[in-house]
Parts: sequence; structure tokens; C-alpha cells
Amino acid sequence: MPRAVKFSRYGGPEVLEVVEVPRPKPGPGEVLVRVVVAGVNPGEAGIRQGVFADMWPAVFPEGQGNDFAGWVAELGDGVSEFTVGDEVIGYLPRRAQADYVVSPADVLAPKPADIGWEAAAPLSAVGVTAWAAVDAVEPKPGDTVVVSGAAGGVGSLAVQLARLRGASVIGTAGPHNADFLRSLGVVPVEHGPGLADRLKAAAPDGIDAFVDTFGQGNVDIAIELGVPPQRVNTLADGRAVARYDVRSRAQEDVFTPQLVAELAELVAEGRLTVPISTVYPLEQVQEAYRQVQQRHTRGKIVLSLVPPDERPALATALRA
Repeated sequence: MPRAVKFSRYGGPEVLEVVEVPRPKPGPGEVLVRVVVAGVNPGEAGIRQGVFADMWPAVFPEGQGNDFAGWVAELGDGVSEFTVGDEVIGYLPRRAQADYVVSPADVLAPKPADIGWEAAAPLSAVGVTAWAAVDAVEPKPGDTVVVSGAAGGVGSLAVQLARLRGASVIGTAGPHNADFLRSLGVVPVEHGPGLADRLKAAAPDGIDAFVDTFGQGNVDIAIELGVPPQRVNTLADGRAVARYDVRSRAQEDVFTPQLVAELAELVAEGRLTVPISTVYPLEQVQEAYRQVQQRHTRGKIVLSLVPPDERPALATALRA
């Protein structure tokens, strides 16, 4: 039977279970997708822990995961834009970590055949989030932009998207990620105490815009260094939004399948790289979330629901 990740009470990664579930059936305007890879994100851990229960209460047994990529396995009535066997990228809150998911057809984006599954799946979550945050601060050619948490899943894409707009980018991260950031064309600056002084030294002519993916006082530092509030976007500090009137544009504010498709084309063209930290099999979902909750990940953590050596045969069978 198909598998899905579920949890029946709030708690740590230990409450996550991989259980057998019936294969769902697509309704009118919907598509059944055989998921190949699904993303693992810090915000999902917060939902599972009950941190956001007031906004997003769980309905037990609750599913897990948002971003995924897979093959179209079945079409509901009225769906004409896809055919069985098509490769797609999607976003389904709390349902993505499952062998089969049902999605509205009009929120799926085509996956270019020449990009990997592991790179494709995160685009609907961290890819769109990074685009939203960078677009909010309006980087221009010649600008100096700082990205905090620059080595993480969102940050590592945000630095690249800012550079694609012509900006010079400074990325804050741990010292062990300095060479990684340099490989992305970014000037690395170590985070932690004394960050403001190190940023001043790295940008003697000033900082034009600031993308905060990490929280922990980064917005305070941006304001201290004279960055205009309208050119600061935080994904991790709601108090700073209220205090300074900075921006907080995120994935849900800009998501469209067209944007996902545009990001996928950037990857296909080699202009955008999706760094992958670790690929876990679905059965190791607990370990995947233990790693992501450490908040020191380089790039993206994903779950593989179809082992790479089984993918060609399964794709052929679906298209037969």
C-alpha cells in the first residue's frame, strides 16, 4: 500500500510515523501525483510541535510536508493541461510527504526533464520564499545586499537570486560555510557577536538592502547599519516587523505555478543551483527533521520516496 508521513500528537520528530494509507483518487480538476522527492522545512517542525497551533491547528492524524516533485499518475475529469507520466513540481500544505498526493491541476508546474528531482522538489517552497524575500528589497545593479543565514535552504537561493539582479552579496553564516558561500559568488561574514562591525568592514560604502532568513537580531543590525526599513525583509522575526515596519514577504504572498516554472527554468539553464545537504529515504523522516531543527544545514534537506535506481522503470511503467 502507499505510504504517508503522519503524526497523531504534537511533539518532536519522534511523533512522526510512516504509515500505510489508501491510494487517493483525483476529483474533477485534480491530478494524482506519484511523489518522487519531497522537501523538509523548519516551519513544518513548528507546526508539528504545536508552535503555530493558533494559526494552523493540526487535525490528527495530521500529514506532513509541503513541497514535492513527481509524475502525474492519474487525471481527474476536465484536466487537459497534463498527461499521465508528465513530471511536475507542486506545493500541498501538510500532505507532500506521501507516495501519492492529489493536487489541483492549476497549482502544478512542469518540471524540466533536465533538472534533477532533488533540485526540483524544493523550488515551490524555498525557491519561491527566496524569490519573495529578494524581490521585496528590490536589489539593483551595483547594490550591496546582505543575506543572513546565507548557507541554508532559503539563504543559499536568495544570495544567487540577488546576484542575478546585479547586486553584490554578503552572506552571514558559520565559518565552516565560508568556502561554500564563496563558491556561490558571495562574500562570507561570520555570524554571531560582533556581526555589525564585521559587516561594516565588509561593506565600507554601506549596505543597500538586507534579507533576513535567520532572525536572532539580524533586523536590529540592519537598522543599526542604516538600511532603510522598506529595503529590509525578514522571514524569521515578527517582532522586528512590528518594531521597525520592515517587510515580511514570504512564499504565501507570491506563490504561483508560473513563478515555480520560471525558477525551474533558471535551474535548467544553469543560472540557479539548488544546493542539497542530505537526501533521506522516507523511513528516516525523523532523522531528517532532527537535522533540519539544528538550523545549521548547508543547503536543502529532502526525502526520497523512490530510490534513484528504481525511477526509470517506474516512469516507464506509468507512461505505458
